[in-house]
Amino acid sequence: MRAIWKGAIAFGLVNVPVKVYSATEDHDISLHQVHNADGGRIRYQRRCEVCSQVIDYSDIEKAYEEDGRTVILSKDELKAIPAENSHEIEVVQFVPSEQLEPMMFEKSYYLEPDSKSPKAYVLLRSALEDTDRVAIVQFALRDKTRLGALRIKDDVLVLQALLWPDEVREADFPSLETSIKISPQERDMSAALVESMAADFDPAAFTDDYQVQLRQLIEAKLEQGDALDTEETFGVEAGEGSKGEVIDLMEALKRSLDRKRGGGPAAAAAEGSSEEGGTDSGDEDSEEAAKPARKRPAASRSTASKADGGTSTEAKSAAAKSTASKSGAAKTTKSTATKSSDSDTGTGKAAAAKSSAAKSTTAKSTGGKTAAKPAAKTTAAKSTVGKTTAGKATGTRARKPA
Repeated sequence: MRAIWKGAIAFGLVNVPVKVYSATEDHDISLHQVHNADGGRIRYQRRCEVCSQVIDYSDIEKAYEEDGRTVILSKDELKAIPAENSHEIEVVQFVPSEQLEPMMFEKSYYLEPDSKSPKAYVLLRSALEDTDRVAIVQFALRDKTRLGALRIKDDVLVLQALLWPDEVREADFPSLETSIKISPQERDMSAALVESMAADFDPAAFTDDYQVQLRQLIEAKLEQGDALDTEETFGVEAGEGSKGEVIDLMEALKRSLDRKRGGGPAAAAAEGSSEEGGTDSGDEDSEEAAKPARKRPAASRSTASKADGGTSTEAKSAAAKSTASKSGAAKTTKSTATKSSDSDTGTGKAAAAKSSAAKSTTAKSTGGKTAAKPAAKTTAAKSTVGKTTAGKATGTRARKPA
């Protein structure tokens, strides 16, 4: 690393000479602009809008414009500002670290001892460690007086540049002023989701996906040239991304918990698809089940009426049987009366069968209009009852000659 600035920390009457190094760097791949027709580099020129001449950097000054008036400030005049010439990092306060607003953090710098003996440097570091506080400092760097926080990282003093209060915007969003009601279930589920995702922060566990994929694109372009197929390179259609579908909040929380408990996005995706399929089929099944459920009362009435008809028919058959048996017992004494009774009984059975058939026909038409499927079952039952009745009547008639 190369030092970008040298100065001294003013800690009371103690001076701690230090070198300042930039603690961060940009890892982004550097790209430049070209003309898409011939690949020529695009160059920006410092051209004067008055004389249209390209101006050298040494001939450029800074200026300020206000109310139509322009004030030109030369380099020598800017260097004459007292704060610009200060190379002192002045400690003004020691504050608890939790009082610092992270939004005010700007750029970070490492401070290295710049003296033969680093004793003063180690003393200041020990004071910060023992008191568990952060030193608030003021310093001038790169044409600007800055506010900073002096803290410790891995036994090295770090100067954290801070934004000035008026450089942090106020958040004023009318949408947040509305009253929002959150149910206890939503709170509990969101808390459970937080617990399922709780971990110790490890920056090395994260990757800048865009830069990785940009490098992949560059290497593929170098290898394939204009024949590059982005869909083949990345495995997805170019420009494809999340659709941001708005779903129910509780359902989103539930799926998020299921994803964490299930072991990853694949399990959640499979579960989501099965849930969607299950929901659709479940809805169809419930609709199909609901339709017969609404028709069943009419069908049951039809079945009941048919059952009543069958019962009456059976009762009549039973009566006929008993009459036949009685007439058989009285054959020795009154054969003529028995025959008359048998014929009357047969006539009564036939009339009962006709009445039963008429009732069955009426019930069938009613049942057929109300429920097709139950009616089919009822018809089968009726035919069975009818056959039984007919069989009984035939059996009774067969006994007549005896």
